[in-house]
Amino acid sequence: MSKSKTIVITGASQGIGAGLVNTFLSRDYNVVATSRNVTRSSEIPVSDRLARVDGDIADPATATTVFETALSRFGRIDALVNNAGIFFAKPFIDYTVEDYRRLAATNIEGFLHLTQLVVRRMVEQKNGGSIVSITTPLVSHPIAGMPVSVAMITKGGIEAASKNIAMEYAREGIRVNTVAPGVVDTPLHKDNPKDFLKTLSPMNSISTTQEIVDAVVFLTEAPRITGEVLHVDGGAHLGKW
Repeated sequence: MSKSKTIVITGASQGIGAGLVNTFLSRDYNVVATSRNVTRSSEIPVSDRLARVDGDIADPATATTVFETALSRFGRIDALVNNAGIFFAKPFIDYTVEDYRRLAATNIEGFLHLTQLVVRRMVEQKNGGSIVSITTPLVSHPIAGMPVSVAMITKGGIEAASKNIAMEYAREGIRVNTVAPGVVDTPLHKDNPKDFLKTLSPMNSISTTQEIVDAVVFLTEAPRITGEVLHVDGGAHLGKW
């Protein structure tokens, strides 16, 4: 088995996820990458230190397959990045039960299934570990004209759970943090007007994918940081501008 650390990355086929895969490979990690169609992604390389697992993260069976792949290929799990997620805006009264269930299945249950498996394994390994999840500043700093209340039930749940898991497993050396990006230049925004997107932060700017990746790498490797929310949002969480 490789002596390199092993990291699991969800939502790994494009955008931030692909950037995470490429950066952690360059840092000599073994990587297990998962998304619905990650085996078809041309944004991540072919490598003997990369295992790809297709599947919907909302399905508990996907988490099990990802977990078992990590152990069979690389023998251990040292880090997890919960990057997979969905997000859409609607007035609060227009969200349907089906909308909520779709958001919760991917964002909350996807987080829950895989994080439980990984934390259990980290406890058994007795060598600590890192979990970083992607949320949003909108959890606690709403923006007028961005109606995302029901989506925030799920993203806020990840933030609250992460802080509690961080405290629960601090003595085991398992660190649990979140990165809260503002607007990022990813395929998600390819059809949205850039001039408008820039107004969603006081710095009037859009983050690159690599800026978010760098924040995740920092938290993954920071030995004394846990329970933290790292905002990469051009100051949007500071308030009115």
